[in-house]
Amino acid sequence: MTALVIFVVTYVGIALTRLPLIRRVNRPAAAFAGAVAMVLFGVMTLGEAVGTVDWGTIALLLGMMVVVACLSRDGYLEKAASLTFGRARTPWGLLLMVVALTAVASAVLVNDTAVLVLTPLVIFACRRMSVSPIPFLIAEAMASNIGSVPSAVGNPQNVIVALQSGVSFERFALHLLPGAVASGLLLLAVVRWVYRKQFRLVIDLRPQTSDPIPPTPEGLGSRVWGTELMAYLSPAVAVLVIAGFATSTWTGLGLPLVALAGAGVLLLANLPRAGGLFERVDWTLLLFFAGLFIVMGGIARQDYFKDIVDSTDLGTGPSGVAWVHGAALALSQVVSNVPFTILMVPVLSGQGSDLLWLSLASAATLAGNLTLVGAVANLIVAQVAEREGVVVGFWEFLKVGLIVTVGSVVISWGLLAVQAELGWLK
Repeated sequence: MTALVIFVVTYVGIALTRLPLIRRVNRPAAAFAGAVAMVLFGVMTLGEAVGTVDWGTIALLLGMMVVVACLSRDGYLEKAASLTFGRARTPWGLLLMVVALTAVASAVLVNDTAVLVLTPLVIFACRRMSVSPIPFLIAEAMASNIGSVPSAVGNPQNVIVALQSGVSFERFALHLLPGAVASGLLLLAVVRWVYRKQFRLVIDLRPQTSDPIPPTPEGLGSRVWGTELMAYLSPAVAVLVIAGFATSTWTGLGLPLVALAGAGVLLLANLPRAGGLFERVDWTLLLFFAGLFIVMGGIARQDYFKDIVDSTDLGTGPSGVAWVHGAALALSQVVSNVPFTILMVPVLSGQGSDLLWLSLASAATLAGNLTLVGAVANLIVAQVAEREGVVVGFWEFLKVGLIVTVGSVVISWGLLAVQAELGWLK
């Protein structure tokens, strides 16, 4: 009973921060307090608590954070945005560029980092074109979630699913990419329709300059690196890391090891300035995940929870896919998609179904597009935009998110159900 009380209090604490008017409870603090309580009240020992943490997930996220920190610091993400957004000649063209670049960046990097870098650049490009940034920021946030769906390293919940299920990097892409593409097209159509008056009013505007990003006097990479060779180290390592992910099935190297190897190379090359890279790592997020793993580890040790898990049979057909999608759509709005994913891990571990694991990854990620507080990426866009003087409202986000989320979840369910019926996934 003690474990159940701690579990409920922890998840209620996490849920409170999802409400638009409540900000007094810090999510990582709630998870950390719950983890400490599990040990303090004797649910498990400190050693057992440490053993419940999925260190592979923590290692993979840490490695990717270091790699992305190098790319961001060296200016490569900003340069990609400059080259992409600079080609837009109309608001509709800019919307296409924003959605495409955000989706691709979120697929190869962790989506939270992608929007952190891109949001101020989107706002600058919109102001330069004399259009409201709101539609483009909403599209950017949703594109980051949609684009991360087919990538095993695209977002934290996919990392958890990939490592817990053993589904390979390439199988993620193969089975989830069609749904992500269809959802991206739906997003473009919905944003264009909802804000049709704004697009119609300024459809013939032309940008006055060729580069939407103010040039830096130092030039790309020179503010950190002393030689031209070293200036290309971070993108080279990033490409090798992604290649390592894609070939991990054949090489036998796990995703965490590949990410840590890439991070290690960059840290060694940056020994005089390695501390600056560590400052860019989101240690609070890693602590949040560790706390959640311990809380779930405590509740999973209880006989009543084991009985529930053992008696659960979702099936491996369309009905099981529908159940996972429905639960993700509902519960991700309460506790967010990462805590929901961790909650579902023991349930799906006994099902032995790649179909259900991929359903969880897709549904939990897409469900984050429903509200402004539905995913961390959404909140990052809103917070960065507010610092730039742009307010993305809760209800403003919802009027787009409701259509996009329901439509994309239906698309995801339908495509995965078809693959199950055809025998491609079990």
